[in-house]
Amino acid sequence: MGRVDYYHQGGSPAANSLVPGASAVVVDEQGRILLQRRRDNSRWALPGGVMEIGEGIGRTAAREVEEETGIEVEPDHVVGVYSDPGHVFAYDDGEVRQEFSVCIACRVTGGQLRPGDEALEARFFEPGDIPGLDMHPSIRKRIDDYREGRRAVIA
Repeated sequence: MGRVDYYHQGGSPAANSLVPGASAVVVDEQGRILLQRRRDNSRWALPGGVMEIGEGIGRTAAREVEEETGIEVEPDHVVGVYSDPGHVFAYDDGEVRQEFSVCIACRVTGGQLRPGDEALEARFFEPGDIPGLDMHPSIRKRIDDYREGRRAVIA
């Protein structure tokens, strides 16, 4: 299914859906941050995805990290809740979803780094290398909030 991101753009479609999801800031022992390069748009992003029925938000973050990168994690704390009505995703089937994502800082507990089905590649990056990467502004904000030591940002 194709997807177009609209981020504070004139003429963007009105949201008709709201689905809870999680993203994760995963930092290894060397202080590097885990990112995946998305298959649908080739941009770097935090691992994350949609919450499933019967699942807590921390488990959503951990499951998505493992599915998308092969890394096993333990949720630590909430970085922020991101629900900007100016950020919507339009899908081919007519769904237009408003952003609603809880970003969770996680610790590595195991696994083997590898890209999942939705990723072209998965890598740990030195924080100083991240500003030069092609990524959506909403992902960059989450990383910046984490790096500034913020917890439970509501945006």
